[in-house]
Amino acid sequence: MAEDLVNALANLKEQEALEIVQNRLNAGDDPLSILGDARRAMETVGERFQKSEYFIPELVYSGEILKGITDMVKPKLTKAAEVKRLGKLVLGTVSGDIHDIGKNIVAFMLDIYGFEVYDLGVDVPAQKFVDKIKETNAGIVGLSGLLTLAFDSMKETIEAIEDAGLRGKVKIMVGGALIDDRVRKYTGADAYGRDAAAAVSLAKKWVGGV
Repeated sequence: MAEDLVNALANLKEQEALEIVQNRLNAGDDPLSILGDARRAMETVGERFQKSEYFIPELVYSGEILKGITDMVKPKLTKAAEVKRLGKLVLGTVSGDIHDIGKNIVAFMLDIYGFEVYDLGVDVPAQKFVDKIKETNAGIVGLSGLLTLAFDSMKETIEAIEDAGLRGKVKIMVGGALIDDRVRKYTGADAYGRDAAAAVSLAKKWVGGV
């Protein structure tokens, strides 16, 4: 049923995807496993967008299906996880990039595992990150981006945080399909997360919640 969900979501078959999720929940499947399959499907959606097989409407629709899936799974996760607020995290897709599929999954997972997430959305200018850090006193920042042009925006955002005198007060992670350690070094981030689970692990480690 895992591949059935991946294919249904990747092919934008909303009703079929939701029915598969409900059946898996009824059968007692691990909620995190269901979310993992949804993430794989969204990666396929992202790849199809990159190849111009999908366009903005398809991206938006896939995001709506994902929201429906997470709404179904979240109550099961909430029961499974002892939620206590571990820390504050500012998250956003950097300037010039409008992709939010991966970011939304990360925000959802961080919320489930006890973080107060301030999601700034997409195409976020550097100053907006700086302002939100000051406003919330968040100790962690997550910069998301799917396109290669996001690398420069991530670097500029981290430089703006440093110029504002905040760099020593926050840990910064970057994430996206093309992010690796070379990109992390280029941007000046503290770490990169390959997926939502990695982002959660990093955040918990940074607040001593491991």
